Amino acid sequence: MNDSSWGAPPSAGFRGPGGQGTSPGYGWAAAPSSAGPAHEVGEAAQTRPMPTVPHAGGDSGEAADRDRGAARLSGPLFRDEREPQPGPRQPAGRPPTPPDPAPDPASADGGARGTGAGQGKKSAGRNLRAAIGVGIGLGVIIVASLFIYKPVFVGVVAVAVVVGLWELTSRLTERKDIRVPLVPLAVGGVAMIVAGYVRGAQGAVVAVALTALAVLVWRMTEPPDNYLRDVTAGVFAAFYVPFLATFVALMLDTEDGPWRVLTFLLLTVVSDTGAYAVGWRFGKHPLAPRISPGKTREGLLGAVTFAMVAGALCMQYLIDDGVWWQGLLLGLAVAVSATLGDLGESMIKRDLGIKDMGKLLPGHGGIMDRLDSLLPTAPVVWLLLVIFVGGG
Repeated sequence: MNDSSWGAPPSAGFRGPGGQGTSPGYGWAAAPSSAGPAHEVGEAAQTRPMPTVPHAGGDSGEAADRDRGAARLSGPLFRDEREPQPGPRQPAGRPPTPPDPAPDPASADGGARGTGAGQGKKSAGRNLRAAIGVGIGLGVIIVASLFIYKPVFVGVVAVAVVVGLWELTSRLTERKDIRVPLVPLAVGGVAMIVAGYVRGAQGAVVAVALTALAVLVWRMTEPPDNYLRDVTAGVFAAFYVPFLATFVALMLDTEDGPWRVLTFLLLTVVSDTGAYAVGWRFGKHPLAPRISPGKTREGLLGAVTFAMVAGALCMQYLIDDGVWWQGLLLGLAVAVSATLGDLGESMIKRDLGIKDMGKLLPGHGGIMDRLDSLLPTAPVVWLLLVIFVGGG
């Protein structure tokens, strides 16, 4: 409230504690000739004492106040009221300017593809120098283990799966109080990767079934409250991270396995890079604003173009018996699956109210923030390579 709302008509008494206008039960009471507060007949007299209001100013101010018959207030009337602070004045006839919206933690994920429609200055949203350095380091480790000794690469995949499961289950516990049993998931995840490499698809299926059963039994050691919710999240995590990663081990278990895995990695990275570059430079139309406002349709077009070109080159020169036009289809499928995987993890992070799944990789976030597009792409590449050139 402001000072002008406290004006009084001539022959004023005092205003009741309603504070705003003439509310029911309170109002303006005419001042009688005798001293003391006025009140309605039959009502209890007001017991809250009115403060003595000092005059503000000299004789001229006092005379003006007496002429107007109103008290001049210079501060809050009651101790529990705050003095109004002056705010910016709005021009007449113009609606008030709304406050700036708070930043959305899930909208600035690691796969930002552009600024979206109507946005101003473009920003990468990441420490690009750190991101490039970490990416190069991971690439060296992966390629070296892939072509020097296959079991070492299988171990790298298993470690990434365990760390990814730890990040996912930790965020579920922190943000949703969903307590997923990590131990059976981690053991079962490693078993899926190894079984897929050693025993093929049949071994991977048996491992994932046993992992789901282990999650159900492990959770029985705790109280039954939210049992169904926790085991459902556990089975989802088992399929989302280690089971999808098992298709990388299936690609590796062929004569030209390292080249198939390298093709899978290159196409996914090229798709993400093309989406980022084109979306950052030309992105104007949001692709899925309710899920990830940073991704644009122009970025998706860049992902498709870059991935199709890279796919044609990889199928022609890296894959035995591969043909360039098969690479075009492979690149298109990779761009779509990588984008859907990125959006899927963005949906999870938006539901959890977080920006990144972890902080292990500077400039990237967590391991899961790098696996988001790789995991759903692995079965797509495995299946198309089997269709195009056989199982090896």
